Amino acid sequence: MTFVLLSILLGILTYWVIRRGVATMTRSPVWLLWLIIMTPILALTAWVLKYGRYAPPNLLILSLFVICPLVYTWVVLLGRRPQDEMPTVPLPRARPSQPPPMLIKREEEERLRACFPWSVYFLQKIERRQQMMVCRGRLKATPAVAHSTVQQNVRSQFGEQFLVVLQEERNGHPVFTLVPNKRQPKSSENSGWLLSLVLFILTLGTTTLAGLLLVGELSIPELLSQPRLLVKGLGYSLAVMVILAVRELAHYASARRHKIAVTAPFFIPVPYFLGTVGAFVRIKAPAPNRRALFDLGLTGPLAGFIVSLPIVIWGLAHSQVVDLTEASSLFNFQSLDPKGSILLTLLSKLALGDSLQMDQAIYLHSVAIAGCLGLVLTALNLMPVGQLDGGHIVHAMYGRWGGAAIGNIARVLVAAMVFIQPEYLLWALLLVFMPSRDDPALDDLSELDGIRDMLGLLAMALLVLIVLPMPQSISRILF
Repeated sequence: MTFVLLSILLGILTYWVIRRGVATMTRSPVWLLWLIIMTPILALTAWVLKYGRYAPPNLLILSLFVICPLVYTWVVLLGRRPQDEMPTVPLPRARPSQPPPMLIKREEEERLRACFPWSVYFLQKIERRQQMMVCRGRLKATPAVAHSTVQQNVRSQFGEQFLVVLQEERNGHPVFTLVPNKRQPKSSENSGWLLSLVLFILTLGTTTLAGLLLVGELSIPELLSQPRLLVKGLGYSLAVMVILAVRELAHYASARRHKIAVTAPFFIPVPYFLGTVGAFVRIKAPAPNRRALFDLGLTGPLAGFIVSLPIVIWGLAHSQVVDLTEASSLFNFQSLDPKGSILLTLLSKLALGDSLQMDQAIYLHSVAIAGCLGLVLTALNLMPVGQLDGGHIVHAMYGRWGGAAIGNIARVLVAAMVFIQPEYLLWALLLVFMPSRDDPALDDLSELDGIRDMLGLLAMALLVLIVLPMPQSISRILF
């Protein structure tokens, strides 16, 4: 009965959190988000009512607590609101749909043509569309010089009315595109910190509860009778929150450094399993060039990895070595097989030394769980697909179409890895729903410098070290 009452309380709290927080960022129905996130609790409640104290199958628990957060995150992102749509008052009734007006009048076209000096871009044709002006021609100067010159000229003629995008078509021809500038006023660029603080506190609470339940030290009835015991979950909670906060603040700082409008970091609390499904910042304007796009993609995973490294080493050093069984896997916190990841194998051997052998697994300390979660988030974000951080990196390195091709190859490779590591099935399914192409930067032709190219290759190497299992030949040498 206690479990049922707690489920009702969690349901009410979850609905309130979604209604007041996440619903302001997405157009997905609140009831659908609530149903997805509460599915594990509802299923376990039904199990308790029918079977009493008999534990449900491990496969059922794993499926519920892993698939539901992934589906929840996907539904939130699928319905994310446009940059200029954050309603705080009821919207007026929509009028009958009418075709949108042309961006500029016919008599203003000569002013637009004057914005393209023949010495930097020989303009040949302007295609007038309802929400876009496509200017085709031949590039006569470097992409950086051409974009800067045309952008300044357009601003002098039309103010901040347009965003000027220089990108490459599939046939390799450079083309300028003018689109409406929907950037919000500067006064609203720093908004969202109050909501961020509320979500941070809620996530701190849910991760503290998760820290106790993950290691199986306490049951929920014990926590209800002795609330002070929640302090024991702060080790996991603080480690997770530090990793998430540093990662998203690095994104925020990188965006502000390149003068890109960005929101405060938003944390996503979940009242079960890991206590959260991550955090994010919302970029409200395109990157000015591929260098800025690269920095946006690299800084978050790099900062998160640097913070996760000492946390996971400390946590592994305080973990217990147990016998390797058939249930041992890369994502089993009570019997983790470190050989499922090259990097995790090296870190485990560094932290535990000779006490860890080939036929042994690790019962993770709660802080080690947080550190491993940081590594998992780093690897997931470095996947070179779509609008993930890794997608930004390969886009900046190889161009929009080259990055899209690499993303499609990455999907196939992750799907093939499922036959080696079945745990990656969820990742493969998640990548299927992501678009392969990333949004272009304003200057999407200027290439990176040598240092950024090297850092990008190192980031991809880090992804490989985290994702690929340790080869048997090297394991025999280490152990």
